Amino acid sequence: MNGRWLAVTAAVTVIVAGFASTAGAGSSTVARSQALNCKSTMKVAFMTPLTGDAGFLGNEQLSWAKFAVKTLQKQYGLKIQLLAGDTQLSADLASSLAQKYIADPKVVAVLGPSTSGAVQATSAALFRAGLAHVSPSATRTALTKGNEKQATAGFFRVVPDDDIQGPADALYMADKLKVKKVVVVDSQEPYSVGLANSIERTLKAKGITTQRESVNVNTSDFSPIVTKVPGDADIVFFGTQQPPKAQTFAQQLLEQGKKAKLFSGDGANDPDKFKVPGSYVSNFAAPINLFPYNKSIIAAWQKDNPSSTLGSFGPPTYGAIQVVFNAIKRACDAGNGTLKNRREVIRQVKRINVKNWILGGTFRFSTKSNDPLNGRFYIFQIQPNGSYKLVDPAIGS
Repeated sequence: MNGRWLAVTAAVTVIVAGFASTAGAGSSTVARSQALNCKSTMKVAFMTPLTGDAGFLGNEQLSWAKFAVKTLQKQYGLKIQLLAGDTQLSADLASSLAQKYIADPKVVAVLGPSTSGAVQATSAALFRAGLAHVSPSATRTALTKGNEKQATAGFFRVVPDDDIQGPADALYMADKLKVKKVVVVDSQEPYSVGLANSIERTLKAKGITTQRESVNVNTSDFSPIVTKVPGDADIVFFGTQQPPKAQTFAQQLLEQGKKAKLFSGDGANDPDKFKVPGSYVSNFAAPINLFPYNKSIIAAWQKDNPSSTLGSFGPPTYGAIQVVFNAIKRACDAGNGTLKNRREVIRQVKRINVKNWILGGTFRFSTKSNDPLNGRFYIFQIQPNGSYKLVDPAIGS
């Protein structure tokens, strides 16, 4: 394994792994069955992109994961070592990391994977090993819903799925922006295609003219697609997990004199890399400073991260840590101070109820799926200074 040690505090250690070798045969069975003293140091592994085009997401999440572990473990009476593995946007890397964590008997739960493709690639192996995996950002609907779910019963997420995001974005276009014609563009990868399908379906149901286009995920020049955008199109929706490409697409719309504004989903939500004024972006988290009870949390996180900007991807990670720690604590209490096996954590996750949830209100899981109850998406418009202004719902506008 190539990696490096990062000192966080005396109580928290993070291992950042760029590559993990495949575990030996039978390792998942051994790790799953081993009991642990709950007063000992246990491990939570975080699987997220830390480099590449989606590295912005993982690094923001990691700052909040470190903060959450440092500030919450004592509250739950736990000693937790955080391991951070870089999945980039690679299913192969994610699979290798999963095997590494499965083989470590002190890993009692997984935070993430952060991206939907990584969840699909690892969920079966993690579940066989008895590891609960709680994602702060994987939104593909098919992971938890439908006749052929792509994730297992061991997978949970603290954010809503794309069947909520798609209609929310489309209805904002239809009802608030009064669009007549929308070009919907996917990036030929599962997250993008699923979100684009949901938006297109909702727009058509509202009687709005749509035009569907598709580009390869590795495309960096969108001018051929921009040329196809009709002069009277109001919006181009572009599903991507690479904010710099949303920036390029929006700039090329302007360069060709198109009327249409770019609209993208949570995968492009990065004010540092997607900042063309007038564009729109949606996300599963409202600005957490809208909720007064978060004031002390924000101040403490900013003290630990003085050069970082408060974003949308980090706070759900804090919430996911709360869910994981709560489930570990419940499993330990049920075992009278012993975590009998890792699967006990899975059994406890759906029982979690968190008041003053960092994203607003009270958090609990749906009884129908491993998704949050009453999750919603928020829509922002990019301002002339590049900042994101919340425009839907109206709070904070």
